[in-house]
Amino acid sequence: MIFEYLKQSIMTALDAIDRNILRLLRLDARMSNASLAAEVGLSPSACLRRIRLMEQGGVIRGYTALVDTSDVEATIAVIINITLERQTEDALDRFEAAVRRYPEIRECFLMTGGSDYLLRVEVANAGAFERIHKEILSALPGVSRIHSSFAIRNVLATKPKGRR
Repeated sequence: MIFEYLKQSIMTALDAIDRNILRLLRLDARMSNASLAAEVGLSPSACLRRIRLMEQGGVIRGYTALVDTSDVEATIAVIINITLERQTEDALDRFEAAVRRYPEIRECFLMTGGSDYLLRVEVANAGAFERIHKEILSALPGVSRIHSSFAIRNVLATKPKGRR
């Protein structure tokens, strides 16, 4: 509870410099602190202090590597819209508990609009997705509709060609 309050306080207290730091880190989390500080117009120590506060407050939850799976492992991202039979608290809780049991489901978002949940899975091929569809998605509690789309590529997961 206190952590959530602290995180909310930090999120509302972010200024233009903090948002610029976050924007630059999203583009290149390996950027040196000196380069980042110069880019946002701060001294390196002031920049690092802001980064540490955002890390401690949970605004920055971690850093990750963007892997070009087309060269490393041929995976296809599948985006799945799930509609439940009912939208009661119990139905949502049962669905979410079931989703957490399957590591094949990489992301799960509770949505507004036409579907209740948006899921993302990664598969090697259509046959692998068919297995996930039959054995996992169709067995999730309370599902009335499954709509799946295969992604061609993730535009934001890779830098534009020619940039380092």
